[in-house]
Amino acid sequence: MIASTAAARVASQRTMTALVSRRAFHATPARLSSPYHYPEGPYSNLPFNPKTRFFGLRFFLFCFTGFSLPFGAALWQTYKPKS
Repeated sequence: MIASTAAARVASQRTMTALVSRRAFHATPARLSSPYHYPEGPYSNLPFNPKTRFFGLRFFLFCFTGFSLPFGAALWQTYKPKS
């Protein structure tokens, strides 16, 4: 009885492993053929091109502006003239 239970468990585990390995990439071809699938690879998910000239300067200025703007607004709200 114990041997048959163990055998059933092993058979069930093999079936489950086969099922999982079969299902792993079953949707990939359909997804790649979809018009809504975006290109893959390095730099493809970035909204900018880091290989252009002066990218470092532009990125620094973008970060400086983005981080200083909220603090500048807070300072203006703190020290603005009372009316």
